[in-house]
Amino acid sequence: MFDKILIANRGEIACRVIKTARKMGIKTVAVYSDADKEALHVQMADEAVRIGEAASAKSYLKADRIIRACKRTKAQAVHPGYGFLSENKDFQKALAKEKIEFIGPKAWAIEAMGDKITSKKLADKAGVSTVPGYMAIIKDTDEAVKISKEIGYPVMLKASAGGGGKGMRVAFNDAEAREGFERATSEAKSSFGDDRVFIEKFIEEPRHIEIQVLADGHGNCIYVGERECSIQRRHQKVIEEAPSPFIDEKTRKAMGKQAVTLAKAVDYISAGTVEFIVDAKRNFYFLEMNTRLQVEHPVTELVTGLDLVEWMIRVADGEKLTVKQSDIKLNGWAMESRIYAEDPYRNFLPSTGRLVSYRTPEESKNVRVDTGVYEGGEISMFYDPMVAKLCTWGKTRNQAIAYMRTALDQYYIRGISHNIPFLASVMGKKRFVDGELTTNFIAEEYPDGFSDADLPPDDPTAMVAVAALIHRSYSNRAAHISGRLQGHEKSVSNTWVVDIDGKQRAVEISDAADSGVSGSVKVGRKRISVSSDWAFGEPLFVGVIDGKAVCIQIDRNGIGYRLFHKGAQVEARVYTPREAELAQLMPVKIAPDMSNFLLSPMPGLLVSVEVIEGQKVKAGENLAIVEAMKMENMLKAERDTVVKKIPEKAGASLAVDQVIMEFE
Repeated sequence: MFDKILIANRGEIACRVIKTARKMGIKTVAVYSDADKEALHVQMADEAVRIGEAASAKSYLKADRIIRACKRTKAQAVHPGYGFLSENKDFQKALAKEKIEFIGPKAWAIEAMGDKITSKKLADKAGVSTVPGYMAIIKDTDEAVKISKEIGYPVMLKASAGGGGKGMRVAFNDAEAREGFERATSEAKSSFGDDRVFIEKFIEEPRHIEIQVLADGHGNCIYVGERECSIQRRHQKVIEEAPSPFIDEKTRKAMGKQAVTLAKAVDYISAGTVEFIVDAKRNFYFLEMNTRLQVEHPVTELVTGLDLVEWMIRVADGEKLTVKQSDIKLNGWAMESRIYAEDPYRNFLPSTGRLVSYRTPEESKNVRVDTGVYEGGEISMFYDPMVAKLCTWGKTRNQAIAYMRTALDQYYIRGISHNIPFLASVMGKKRFVDGELTTNFIAEEYPDGFSDADLPPDDPTAMVAVAALIHRSYSNRAAHISGRLQGHEKSVSNTWVVDIDGKQRAVEISDAADSGVSGSVKVGRKRISVSSDWAFGEPLFVGVIDGKAVCIQIDRNGIGYRLFHKGAQVEARVYTPREAELAQLMPVKIAPDMSNFLLSPMPGLLVSVEVIEGQKVKAGENLAIVEAMKMENMLKAERDTVVKKIPEKAGASLAVDQVIMEFE
């Protein structure tokens, strides 16, 4: 077995690989860019080597620097994780030339399956079902429009060397095909150094279901169940689960056999994933093969008991698979929620900055957290915005969902925006709970984007009661501060008014405990029992309300409190009855009118400005392109107007809400 391996990656996947290597008694080497000098994977590894500047093109994509790091540290093998060089055939060849093992497939399999055009031709030849499309190289936008018309809208434009939702666009007409081709080629070139794009028929109401395969170098290959990955946004997976609530045993076996057939056709070695599009009648079509470890591999591990990273390492070391197809049994149900540094209330725009506070749910047999960040660490604009993968396991699908909803309540992140409210909303959707999923789920369930109205309805009584009890505790502590003048002691009231989002509710507290936060609380005409051992400064209120376990996140916010529960956020202020009367007389501050400005919706790079000063623009016309976290975002005019001033030029680094241009 290897004595030392190098992980040619960063973030949570680097940390994940380190954990398994440590379990196997293998020493690890981390590589890092200037932006990741203090990163968690660097801290966890036995050794760490700097490989370049912050931009991935100058660090994590520099194969020669990674190979030099292997030689310097005497690492015998490299685990590439996912992304970066994980599906780069030249990297595998270069390692082989230096007699360093690549923990993954051989170059010929990477080349054949990593290129979407070639892989579809090979799949078709091997008898694997494929989606109709045009597999040759497309030279320009005019040809892209012509081919799209011939295939028939809607179509999918996809980067041949792409992955992770980069370089992908859906087009429903000529204009969208033209712009989609331009954006897909641009993103593909910047992310993968390969701007080739192909077009295929976009299957409506599809499910995205993938088969995990595992193969050794001795001719053994098995499929390890399936994963449902239909909950996607911008072709980026958001929630995954295993098994699929849609696939029956007959379809699972048929898909598994085709996946194994394809893997054997290219002499595949290591863990890999064959992705399929499945229609409403369970017809399935080959989509692509990922010749690497998938982001969502933990759900497969949770329902099978296998450690896929361990098997990748063992297979790379020449071992035979000791697991047979008949040994694969799916036990229970697993869910994975990808927690991203993005703002769901602002169309999921990336968020960067420091993690001022960061606390994950407690791990157990039902909860697993794969993360690569820590409290005080930085979320950089240079890389993917993933913070963590939150996974839960239950005996049934409903149980796995219930554990996930609780774990999301317990995930405490401050300093950046994150998508936990959105994930909580999805978990509460009846259609999700019923397993009625397609890749159009998010577009159909959130047609106007995400807002508070999409959060599961909840009785506000619990929030009101908790806010009142906590405020009483703070008031009681203040009343008993030592050193008060005799005769000036302050008694603590049990009668309060809680204002949440402008609505005031009268509260009476009785039987309040001396420690913790417990008591009988009457909110309006309803009385509830609250019990918790919450302590001052604790951000999580964990307790029991009317016999039900709850977790509510609490922040002190000026003279009030900010509470989070089931994805919802409320601002609460607790008053005495007299203070409540006076509060209603306070004037409301009106926000300034910024409608005549184009503001940067995120921190990022101003790639281009599409207009000039004095130009008349129509609603929907392109104004500028901002790139953040490897994704290009086109900013369009919301109304007919005239460009008055453009203070920023292409190449500028933008802060969130920074003015890009002003209109008349």
